[in-house]
Amino acid sequence: MFSPQTATLQTRLRLLPYLALLSLGPLLFETKLLSAAGLPNIVFVLCDDLGYGDVNCLAPQTCKMSTPNADQLAREGMIFSDAHSGASVCTPTRYGLLTGRYSWRSKLQNGVVTGFEPCLIPSTRPTIATYLKTQGYHTAIIGKWHLNFQYIDPATGHSLKRSDHKIPPVGATIPDGPCDRGFDVFHGFHHARDMKAVIENRQVIEHDDEINMLPRLTRKAVEYIQSRPESSQPFFLYLPLGSPHTPIVPSAQWQGVSPLGPYGDFVAETDHALGEVMRALQDIGQSENTLLIFSSDNGCSKAADIENLARQGHLVSGQFRGSKADIWEGGHRVPFIARWHGHIAPNSTCQQTITLVDLFATLSNLIGQPTPANSCEDSVSFLPAFAGQSISSTRQGVVHHSISGHFAYRMGDWKLALANGSGGWTSPTEKEAQDLPEAQLYNLAEDIAESNNLYAVEADKAKQLLLQLEADVQKGRSTNGPEAVNDITTINLWKSRPKKNPN
Repeated sequence: MFSPQTATLQTRLRLLPYLALLSLGPLLFETKLLSAAGLPNIVFVLCDDLGYGDVNCLAPQTCKMSTPNADQLAREGMIFSDAHSGASVCTPTRYGLLTGRYSWRSKLQNGVVTGFEPCLIPSTRPTIATYLKTQGYHTAIIGKWHLNFQYIDPATGHSLKRSDHKIPPVGATIPDGPCDRGFDVFHGFHHARDMKAVIENRQVIEHDDEINMLPRLTRKAVEYIQSRPESSQPFFLYLPLGSPHTPIVPSAQWQGVSPLGPYGDFVAETDHALGEVMRALQDIGQSENTLLIFSSDNGCSKAADIENLARQGHLVSGQFRGSKADIWEGGHRVPFIARWHGHIAPNSTCQQTITLVDLFATLSNLIGQPTPANSCEDSVSFLPAFAGQSISSTRQGVVHHSISGHFAYRMGDWKLALANGSGGWTSPTEKEAQDLPEAQLYNLAEDIAESNNLYAVEADKAKQLLLQLEADVQKGRSTNGPEAVNDITTINLWKSRPKKNPN
């Protein structure tokens, strides 16, 4: 595969106008380039709990899954081998992706939301969808929201309570969902436990078995794409699938296709959904004019029976330690493949560190318009990487976050984790690791498996990373820009360190 340093000269020249004009300001970029070439469509496919090692082309030595469509996308585009979700669990990743801001700056300090509550993203905060609408895009989300919204009884106008409803009732309306956060169209569900409640725009329209959700989302995504060919308006399709997250329910025609069992079947069906999107874009003649990205919200879940898969030779996180919920790489290093014909070299690889939080700034950079106020506090554009160029960033490092709220900080090859153990579900958990050092420090260039803790012997490096993490947290943003503040006044960086006795 090509590295960023060996991207073809032809591809570099294709993106040269973008890269040159970026330094001259967004207005010139828009006037000189986009008014002539037009805006590309953007399709972002976000899997749920798909591990880095679950995609064959990313870990061919340890992956026993069949992912022909993701593999094809990689051959036609670029693999980002050091891409990370905003956290190692669902909700915070989705918050960061849509806002360009780490979720731990909000009131959500650990875990996930469960619905029947006001939206985690306030109406005053821009999202990628609200931003793209101002740039002339039609916007759609088909799939999982998982950022909270309320359900209203249309007869009384009162908010419904989770304690009164096992699942949201048909007919309930939604006053603060995706259609009130920038999306023109929403078809999907809130989160896995409420998957039976199918929502369209601002209303629960029916109850349906969970096994029908992935085929439904695939069909609706194709229908949406097919509705756009005659429109001169570019579109943004955010497709957050609910698979291969639990319930692991491959549909009938996919059951038994994988020797790895139901999880393998579900991954195969998830890959098929990507393939249907690719074919739909081709059918309407928009494949060439679409930036298509395929990724995941965090690592693979223990519910996939990771140990049994490993006995069959399949490692869900590839060479990385840990899985969903953990502060280790397997929790948050995710598949990330981008294709944009004519702008990204086929069969290329980028080894630079990026996060899903960076999508907002990247799309703003691509369009050539500044990011809106009160947004993108932690977002850095990776657009130059499409042409094999270095990403320019005012951010010193990247913050990782586990399900229990444990922090880690990545700067270059170094990673400091403020946790005794995994900070999540993998052994040793924090409870099991109480006798281990209070933190972990790894040089990922030499120890990608995070097996040699250097915290005690590289004290100066650990202190450097800790001070930068503290600064990034305290100032409300990790990039240069207008003054920003966190939504809460106190953010606890040390979740496992015992409180010192003042005596």
